[in-house]
Amino acid sequence: MRPAHALSSVLAVIFLFACSTAEEQQESAPPEATYLMDPHSHARPNEAVITHLDLDIRVDMDNRRIEGVAAYKLQAPHADQVVFDTDGPEVTRVQDASGKDLEFTVGEETGFGRALTVRLPAGCDSVRIHYRTGAETAALQWLGPRQTAGGKSPFLYTQGQAILTRTWIPIQDSPGIRITYNARVQVPAGLMAVMSASNPRERSADGLYSFRMEQPIPAYLIALAVGDFTFQELGPRTGVYAEPVTLEKAAWEFADMERMLTEAEELYGPYRWERYDVIVLPPSFPYGGMENPRITFATPTIIAGDRSLTALIAHELAHSWSGNLVTNATWDDFWLNEGFTVYFEKRISERIFGEEYARMLDQLGYQDLLHTVEKIDAGVHPEDTRLKLSLAGRDPDEGTSEIAYEKGYAFLRVLEEKVGRAKFDAFLRRYFETFAFQSMTTERFLTYLDEQLLKPEGVVVDVQQWVYSPGLPKDLIIPAAEGFVLVDEQLVRLKNGTPAKQLNTKDWVTFQWIHFVRHLPKPLSPAMMKDLDAAFGFTATGNMEVLAAWLEQCVAYNYAPAKPRLKEFLTTVGRRKFLTPLYEGLMATPEGKETARVIYAEARPLYHAVAVKRIDEVLGWKGSDPVMF
Repeated sequence: MRPAHALSSVLAVIFLFACSTAEEQQESAPPEATYLMDPHSHARPNEAVITHLDLDIRVDMDNRRIEGVAAYKLQAPHADQVVFDTDGPEVTRVQDASGKDLEFTVGEETGFGRALTVRLPAGCDSVRIHYRTGAETAALQWLGPRQTAGGKSPFLYTQGQAILTRTWIPIQDSPGIRITYNARVQVPAGLMAVMSASNPRERSADGLYSFRMEQPIPAYLIALAVGDFTFQELGPRTGVYAEPVTLEKAAWEFADMERMLTEAEELYGPYRWERYDVIVLPPSFPYGGMENPRITFATPTIIAGDRSLTALIAHELAHSWSGNLVTNATWDDFWLNEGFTVYFEKRISERIFGEEYARMLDQLGYQDLLHTVEKIDAGVHPEDTRLKLSLAGRDPDEGTSEIAYEKGYAFLRVLEEKVGRAKFDAFLRRYFETFAFQSMTTERFLTYLDEQLLKPEGVVVDVQQWVYSPGLPKDLIIPAAEGFVLVDEQLVRLKNGTPAKQLNTKDWVTFQWIHFVRHLPKPLSPAMMKDLDAAFGFTATGNMEVLAAWLEQCVAYNYAPAKPRLKEFLTTVGRRKFLTPLYEGLMATPEGKETARVIYAEARPLYHAVAVKRIDEVLGWKGSDPVMF
């Protein structure tokens, strides 16, 4: 990875036009926009910035390649060049709008891809980039039929966050640069395509699909999925896409989506993206969900059969305000996306599922936060427990920890406690309205917070400690859920020798089971694990959150009866949240290392690049060979 100073001339856009109307803000970036540095992009938007993309591509599922043209409108009144980010696509030709060839160069590898520099004749305000991807492209996950739920057709999905869109489209790939886009996508007949844009409800006979995204979005939110899936409407503005064998279950699981959308609007203002749909992807998807505008990409691991895990849908919906509407300016400001979204998610969940549900969700998040702080403190970058990060020279994906999510949430929770919920809600609603379709730095937010909330209310908060200092501040609010008190009572009984089947677990919900499994007595003997498994069927459960927590215990205590399920889980599920602790646990013992090596050799081709990068690090995996250090 290259040092931070090597990209010192790279810039990212921050739109500083808060006084304009929402309608004006949905237009392209104004010429007078000013820009801040983004160490993860080669773009120079102060000289020339993209404002609109017309994408015309063909998706070759057999050869696992995308080929076509990315045509951009530019704002470059005085520039003689425009610089794009690219990391893998082969650029074959660049033209202006009239078809005249333009001179271009591709720079050296920097650790974040290469700079594609296009020379601009005087007055040139558009370029057409002809390109094709290779078979191995970090953003693209190509799946064979056996890796899908239906087992009959191939599947493709993209994952652009944080800086992977440049691996399948040459683009200015910074979260501060927003563009509108249209797309024309040719896929094999019989398959369907959707994007983070206006989407079809029916399958095209010839495999040709057209898309429009009229609201400006950053590059990491451009997304595409192609496969054998269909659509079912859930409400006037909501629906779900899924493979036919999954659609009915998904539609039942996500039945509250329309109500979630309504409740979210009542909290923080109108939904600006017309529709909110979800597509259920194959289980290799590396995240629980990705908030691509208009269509959340979701893992099937949240389909539990009892709607107990749909807080994730509330989270991705909340991103329609915090993240998609008001976006972190650089990846150092990632907490502005995720901390706000966790807060919003819990407010939606409270309205839909009740206060106790939200309290349990809150306490589980607090547990995750404590674990993350402990882990980061023991690592190479203990400073990463700060909200405002410093990721220059590092992969920005390293900032996607529970710090951004749960410490960010905890900061907002303290603010709510200080001023009262009604005033804090009014502040957040005004914040989303004021900065709609803009990018936000930590410093700009803190100035707004001070001027619009803290000073008017006469409230003092140690902002420096919360945002710029490592660790957890003393005024952190420690959550408590009554439902977990009941669980803790049964854990005491279990520790004191009560057989598992005699514990009082009647009417427990998923969150209580997660808390129970996380806090089982240590150490666990084989006999106790067998007793627990016989009483509660953990190894056979279809609830992936409970199963993942149980498998962590099985790995830690070498519970042999769960080993077949562990292998099945690791070779079918690609969600990084689950994979990382399981492989880390396996790597803690000599026997586990060998098990990890054997399983990973089989599973690695099934995982998305986002997960592969992390698990390669855990196992010390070098190159394409199963060599571990």
